[in-house]
Amino acid sequence: MNNTEKIELFESRSIPSAVAQLAIPTVLSSLVMVLYNLADTYFVGMLADPIQNAAVTLAAPVLLAFNAVNNLFGVGSSSMMSRAMGSRDYPLVSQSSAFGFYCALFSGILFSAVCTIFLQPLLILLGATEVTSAATQEYMFWTVTCGAAPSIVNVVMAYLVRSEGSALHASIGTMSGCILNMILDPIFILPWGFNMGVAGAGLATFLSNCVACLYFFVLLWLKRGNTFVCIDIRKLRFTRQIVVGVCSVGVPASIQNLLNVTGMTILNNFTAVYGADAVAAMGISHKIAQVPFQVALGLSQGVMPLIGYNFSSGNTPRMKAGFVFAMKLMLTAMLVSLVFFQLLAGPIVRAFMDSDVIVAYGTSFLRANSLALPFLCMDFLAVGVFQAIGYGRFALLFAILRKIVFEIPALYILNWLLPLYGLPFAQPVAEVILAVVAVVMLSRIFRTLSLKTSK
Repeated sequence: MNNTEKIELFESRSIPSAVAQLAIPTVLSSLVMVLYNLADTYFVGMLADPIQNAAVTLAAPVLLAFNAVNNLFGVGSSSMMSRAMGSRDYPLVSQSSAFGFYCALFSGILFSAVCTIFLQPLLILLGATEVTSAATQEYMFWTVTCGAAPSIVNVVMAYLVRSEGSALHASIGTMSGCILNMILDPIFILPWGFNMGVAGAGLATFLSNCVACLYFFVLLWLKRGNTFVCIDIRKLRFTRQIVVGVCSVGVPASIQNLLNVTGMTILNNFTAVYGADAVAAMGISHKIAQVPFQVALGLSQGVMPLIGYNFSSGNTPRMKAGFVFAMKLMLTAMLVSLVFFQLLAGPIVRAFMDSDVIVAYGTSFLRANSLALPFLCMDFLAVGVFQAIGYGRFALLFAILRKIVFEIPALYILNWLLPLYGLPFAQPVAEVILAVVAVVMLSRIFRTLSLKTSK
C-alpha cells in the first residue's frame, strides 16, 4: 500500500469498506490468537491430567502481563503514529515506530530476567501449590524465561504495521505464529510425539513467536522505502514529544493490563482453594470466553487508526461514523455469542476435558462469564477511542473503575455470598456499570469535538 492509498483509506473510503479493511484482519488475527491459546489447553487436556491443565491456567497471569508491555509500546506508539500521519508529520511517524520497537525489545529481555530470578516467590503469588508448582515451572521456562522477548516484540510490531493501515500484513504476521503453534502443540505435548506434556506446550509457543518476529523483519526489509514503520536504531529518539506522546496513551493502557493481571491472579487464588479441578475448569471457561472477547477487542483495535487519523485531521463526522458502524457490528456478534454459550456451554467445555466434575464447574462458569458480552462492546470501543485520540487518562479511569472499583471487590463479595460459583459473575457486574459510564463519556467527547469542528 503506497502513501496515496493510505490517505485514501483514512480520508475518503466508505466507512464500511475502511472498517472492513482495517478491522477484519485484526479480528481474524485475534481469533487465531485465541485459538492458539486454546490449543495449549485443548492438547494438554488430552493428557487427562488436571495438574498439567491447572499449570497452564496458573501461568496465564504472567503471559497476560506481557500485554502490559505490548500496550505500553504497541498501543502507545501506534496511536502516536496514526496521529502523526493525520498531521502529515512523516518523520515523527518513523521515529515513534523505532522508539516503540526498541523499548519493547529491551522490556521483553528485562521481563524475562526478572521473572526467572524471582521464579519461586512468583509461583507462590500465582497460587501454585506443591502439587502444581513443578508443572507450572516447566511451562513458564519456555513461555517466559525463553519466550518473553519474542512474544512481546511480535505483538508490538503488529501494532506498528497496523497503524499505517497495513492491517492484513499485521494479521498475517500474528497468525503465522499462532498457526505454527497449533501445529506444533500435539507434536510436542502428546505421547505419540515428543511426549513433553505441558513443557511441550511452552516450547511450541516459544518457537511460534520467534517465527512471527521473523515474518515482520522480512516484511520490513521487503517494504523498505515504502513504509513508515522503522526499526533503524539511527531513528531512535527520546524527545519529549515522542516519549510523552507514546506514554500518555501507553502507560494507562499498560496499567489497565496490569490490573487485569491482578484480577486474574486474585481469581486464581480464590479458585485454587477448591482444588485442581476447579482451577482447570475456570481456566478452560475463561479461555473459551476469550473467543468473543477477542473479536470485540480486535474490532476496537482495528478501527483505532481510522479514528486517530480523523481526530488529528479534524474530521469528526467521519470519526464518529466509524465508531457507530463498529459498534453495530460488535453488538451483533456479542449477542450471537451469548446465546451460543448459554445453550451449548456443557458440550463446549467437555470438548476440552472429558471429566464430569470439570464439565459441571466449567458449564456454570462459562454461562455466568458470558453475560458480560453485550455490555463490553461499549466498554472496549470506548477505550479504543480514548487510546486513538490520545486521551490516555480516560482509558486509565476505565481501567481503575473496571478492576479496582468494581470487579475485584465483586470477587470478594460474590465468593462470600456464593462460594466459587459467584466468582465468574464479577466481570458481568463490572461491565454493566462501565457500559453506562462509557455512553456518558463518549457522548460528551463527540459533542465537544462536533462543537469545535462547527467553529
